[in-house]
Amino acid sequence: MPRSTAEDVDGYLAEVADQDRLTALIRIRELCRTELAEYEEVMAWGMPSYRRKGGEAEIAFANQKQYVSFYLMRPDIREGFEERLADQDMGKGCLRFRRTEAIDYGLVRDLLRAAATTPGEVC
Repeated sequence: MPRSTAEDVDGYLAEVADQDRLTALIRIRELCRTELAEYEEVMAWGMPSYRRKGGEAEIAFANQKQYVSFYLMRPDIREGFEERLADQDMGKGCLRFRRTEAIDYGLVRDLLRAAATTPGEVC
């Protein structure tokens, strides 16, 4: 999906045509809203993002052409989960899920909980 011009996350999700991807993105959003209760949900870089009030985005997710991505812009959290992330398809700051059935929602939840627990530097 090209960079979205949606004004909010509901608008972003309305652009997702693939039902399996939409279901996965909604589930990731629900995890973000539950685990990041003190964060603001915003659109940044054309994708749903979560930031501490007044801060920079720390978490984001997106529907890409080839996969669903989950962005974790906190190197300290990535380092703390190095072992669990070792078998994941991962870029510098994102997990790539090429098949929606391969999304490890438990891992996503644990990453979100770790981010919410302590502030850290955003890359």
